[in-house]
Amino acid sequence: MTTVLQLYQNQVKNQDEVTILGWVRSNRSSGKLGFLVVNDGTVFDNVQIVYKAEQLPNFLEISSLRISSAIKVVGKFCLTPSAKQTFEIQSTMIEILDQASEDYPLQKKEHSYEYLREIAHLRAKTNTFNAIFRIRSSSAFAIHQFFNKNNFIYVHPPIITGNDAEGAGESFVVTTRTDNNYAEDFFGKKASLTVSGQLHTEGFAQAFRQVYTFGPTFRAENSNTTRHAAEFWMIEPEVAFIDLSENMTLIETMIKHIINYLFANNRHELRFLNNNVDDKLLARLQNVIDEEFVRLSYTTAIEILQKAVANGQQFENPNIFWGMELQTEHERYLCEQETKKPTFLFDYPKEIKAFYMKAQDDNKTVAACDLLVPGIGELVGGGVRENDYDKIVNRCHELKIPVADLQWYLDLRKYGYYKSSGFGLGFERFVMYVTGATNIRDVIPFPRTPRNLLF
Repeated sequence: MTTVLQLYQNQVKNQDEVTILGWVRSNRSSGKLGFLVVNDGTVFDNVQIVYKAEQLPNFLEISSLRISSAIKVVGKFCLTPSAKQTFEIQSTMIEILDQASEDYPLQKKEHSYEYLREIAHLRAKTNTFNAIFRIRSSSAFAIHQFFNKNNFIYVHPPIITGNDAEGAGESFVVTTRTDNNYAEDFFGKKASLTVSGQLHTEGFAQAFRQVYTFGPTFRAENSNTTRHAAEFWMIEPEVAFIDLSENMTLIETMIKHIINYLFANNRHELRFLNNNVDDKLLARLQNVIDEEFVRLSYTTAIEILQKAVANGQQFENPNIFWGMELQTEHERYLCEQETKKPTFLFDYPKEIKAFYMKAQDDNKTVAACDLLVPGIGELVGGGVRENDYDKIVNRCHELKIPVADLQWYLDLRKYGYYKSSGFGLGFERFVMYVTGATNIRDVIPFPRTPRNLLF
């Protein structure tokens, strides 16, 4: 059995007999001569199958093959001079393994993304989603490759937890009861699906120095924006003994590694998406690789935005002040209009960042950073963790976060916790960035959003 990938890898010689298993992408026949376009899932590109009435007893049956039918093809591998294709298969036998039904919903026409989300179990058969999910797979591999070669330990924090890492209360409860009597529940207390693996991973960083987690997280946020989902994946590294500047360098190095990997291994998919989804995609990704990321303090960013408003820049929220949470429009202005590069903002007001961020000497800011990228806005959030036991306990009290539930985490500060830094990269947002997709629902195989559990 030969795969289409092997054909593209030049593992087959001209005139060799090959056997291919795959699915029909298109079929056209002109009486005595027909052409099938077949994909077998091993590579983004297709292979053309030529079939002739004089060679196939079942020619009429093959000429009526419907899109998505599964077939077996035996024939000769033939090099061709065509600019569009360098080879084809001259078939000597085609067996129909399964004829797709007439109501197959993906025909040779344009389908809207909204419609394709309703048939998420089939949309990977389209060129666009085939490219997106191949790039998602390659990105995941590149992330593991990066951390592995840099001597990080891969940690699997729990999916079920008793902690809300962000302190926002937007978590899914895990229970076996219907009466909310959690004291009598399976765990003897209230449990929920994790919103972040960071807290647990911090403990492992104090043993292994460099660790990361890459897994699913859940947030019961009733948001229907193009950037939010109830189930999503996070990459969360944690490194002991590094400061904020070193943390930003780690983020930049990782992002560049992943994109370099995609250029080396998914050039066809990226080119397709550049031609059909976002014509600035390749240029934008090349810019990430070539340019050194800019670093701006939050205070400087506010000054830039205030000046922009004074000069006539139109924002939906033009009320720019120190201490505000920046909106996506502000973030995109900074990295698209001001710096024209991926841009780190750092030293945020402590009131808009999580309780575990390290307070600085001014008692107004924390050692936190966000990476802003053109086309998206915030892509990565991270910072230095508060290592002072009394300070982090007091911060919990200020925010009314139950200390008892976090005592194990707070106690890390008692046992040789010098400092620790890390970040969170929303995997789906990254996939949006490297594919040109504009909706998070289009980069998750089966998206989970409010009032949406179709599959």
